[in-house]
Amino acid sequence: MTYRPLHDGWTLSSQDITGVAATVPGCVHTDLLAAGIIDDPYLDDHEHRLAWIGRTEWTYRTTFAWSPDEHERTDLVCEGLDTVASIKLNGVRVGSTANQHRSYRFPVRHLLRDGDNELTVTFASAYAYAEERRAALGTRPGAYDEPYPFIRKMACNFGWDWGPTLVTAGIWRPIGLESWSGARLAEVRPLAHADGTVHVHVRVERTTEEPLTLSAEIAGVTAEQRVDGRAAVLSLQVSDPQPWWPRGYGDQPLYDLAVRLGEDVWRGRVGFRSVELEREAFRLEVNGVPVFVKGVNWIPDDCFSSRVTRERLAERLGQAVDAGVNLLRVWGGGLYESDDFYDLADELGLMVWQDFPFACAAYPEEEPFRSEVAAEARENVSRLAPHPSLVVWCGNNENLEGHAGWGWQERLEGRSWGAGFYYDLLPGIVAELDPTRPYWPGSPYSGAPGLPPNDPARGTIHIWDVWNREDYSRYAAYRPRFVAEFGFQGPPAYATLRRASSDEPLTPDSAHQKAIDGRAKLLRGLGEHLPRPETFDDWHYLTQLNQARAVTFGVERFRSLMPWTMGTIVWQLNDCWPVTSWSAVDGDGRRKPLWYALRRAYAHRLLTVQDGELALVNDLPEPWSGELQLVRQSLSGEPLAKEVVAVHVAPRSVTKVTLPEPVAVPDDPARELLAARLGHVRAVRFYAEDTAVALPDAAYDAYVERSSGGYRVIVTAISLLRELAIFPDRLDPDATVDDQLVTLLPGESAVFQVTTARDLDAGALTSFPVLRCVNEVRP
Repeated sequence: MTYRPLHDGWTLSSQDITGVAATVPGCVHTDLLAAGIIDDPYLDDHEHRLAWIGRTEWTYRTTFAWSPDEHERTDLVCEGLDTVASIKLNGVRVGSTANQHRSYRFPVRHLLRDGDNELTVTFASAYAYAEERRAALGTRPGAYDEPYPFIRKMACNFGWDWGPTLVTAGIWRPIGLESWSGARLAEVRPLAHADGTVHVHVRVERTTEEPLTLSAEIAGVTAEQRVDGRAAVLSLQVSDPQPWWPRGYGDQPLYDLAVRLGEDVWRGRVGFRSVELEREAFRLEVNGVPVFVKGVNWIPDDCFSSRVTRERLAERLGQAVDAGVNLLRVWGGGLYESDDFYDLADELGLMVWQDFPFACAAYPEEEPFRSEVAAEARENVSRLAPHPSLVVWCGNNENLEGHAGWGWQERLEGRSWGAGFYYDLLPGIVAELDPTRPYWPGSPYSGAPGLPPNDPARGTIHIWDVWNREDYSRYAAYRPRFVAEFGFQGPPAYATLRRASSDEPLTPDSAHQKAIDGRAKLLRGLGEHLPRPETFDDWHYLTQLNQARAVTFGVERFRSLMPWTMGTIVWQLNDCWPVTSWSAVDGDGRRKPLWYALRRAYAHRLLTVQDGELALVNDLPEPWSGELQLVRQSLSGEPLAKEVVAVHVAPRSVTKVTLPEPVAVPDDPARELLAARLGHVRAVRFYAEDTAVALPDAAYDAYVERSSGGYRVIVTAISLLRELAIFPDRLDPDATVDDQLVTLLPGESAVFQVTTARDLDAGALTSFPVLRCVNEVRP
């Protein structure tokens, strides 16, 4: 068997543009950008002037040399075509495609010539295809006035409330020629079980009816079987397997598995673990142990998917790990991610919740969509089955809620909307191909088709009255079982915004904002929590801070309800471009203040005041015991009342301590605070919102010293310092800091490590607008 990639010598053409050098894998937008034909669609308002690209037919063309070889078959293997493609080899039509979410294989040996061969891939307009299908099948309601339900393509390409409308086309995953003889492994689907059993399901494509020998090896254990047909199952038993655990629950051992059919070899890795789902509570159990999910939602990390490398994924998943995350939800408006994504999740112990790619719309079930959905699901369920990190298959995002409560039923007038996919087709495919992990029809979902989908008392819910209408304190009114989406907006890092906008000076309007009424909601969301911003710098700091506080409030609330509540998945970890959004990491990969707040809120041990009680959250396998110190003190640091309570928090549990009246009730809410400490964990709680607290003018000593990789900034509080933060990217776009949003009591110090390769001005590092706090004294 031989494989030859066909990634060189491509050109891109349309009716009006010819001969543009093309990168494969890639897409039209990135090729036009590299050629200087378009401006960067991520900068300023360029996005709005590039809609024509998605409405244009594009042809990729290359010429390659080929010589006959000894093999019987040669296939053109297309791992990803985006989306409506017609393929020709030497002028003869090979095949056509209309699904970005699957791969294709075409026999082409009979069309190959000795010498030069021409391969063309012509992409019709995704818009034209989708609109034609919509006209034929009838409109379907959705969150956006775009035709994405009518094409099997990444939905968010058509624009979202955090993403641009950049409808792509191109050869977005590898393409090449594979030659083979006799037989090949068409599919290898290993299913590993916690007891060390591995059932290796194999499909075979063959040109001969002669018997074949299939073998497999793992951890020194081998099995062999004669294959007379086109399918087989090999079973292996590993003795004393080491279990794969989510982060925080144990190690992540992975076992190399090799499967051989003649000269064709498949290599992969598996992990041994079990996954169970208690459906009413939506409680995940891995290896029989209930796991509190500390999750984040994942969207495509770039609108142009071929730019998302393994290194970039490693950085982004590393940011999730460093924030205390143990689960990524791959959201349904995006993609089945690359093998690199799931490999990294396996290695890092990050559980993966995988939505099937359906989001926020009614989807037609007629042909050709039903067959395409079945094909993509079968391929991707089989592809991802080996990964121990994958713990849940989910049918869709918000489509069940849309049908039940968004007025869709009247507008559908009896037309199909996707129910057959979520309740029949997809669970059937999962049950057949991947019975090792649970399937859930959609999110939000309450466990049965007749129940209100977004019922907090069962299943999963999404909370969006906060941000859209309500103050974030509204989270305290919820007592959910599992929160699969909730979040609050904040702008990207200053350096990201500065790169993305040519405005001089920057203003709040310089930031991309795709959410309806988003700028007004940002200001309204400050509520009584923080002062109204008067300048851009204030707007940037205060709205970022408010985002961090809002999400912290929700996470701490829901963690305090464990084990009734068994998971939170924050919307969202990442962005696909520079935009004001709900993300913790912005479109340039910079950590927003929310990221630092999330790291605290997702810490293994947490102190949080809820409903007049102090909740002690222990997410470690060891108990947490000691003397809980509760101090009511003045803002100047004078102790006014102190209580000491002996506490014992069992492993993986929450203990609540009613606040004694001397520390629960202040004499003057505007001039006092509560400090709670158990061991090295501390929480500071004010008795009033910042706008009602008599915060002193910030006074501090700060000095800067060189350190390995940058600078150490040491700040010692003379007065109370509220939400102290350093933003070194204002001085060096590549600079980072190890902590943010630190409240210091008088006399306390904080050390910030600034990482940078540049020489920075020490005075600038310790002054406005780089060093900020709520009660700062303005220059």
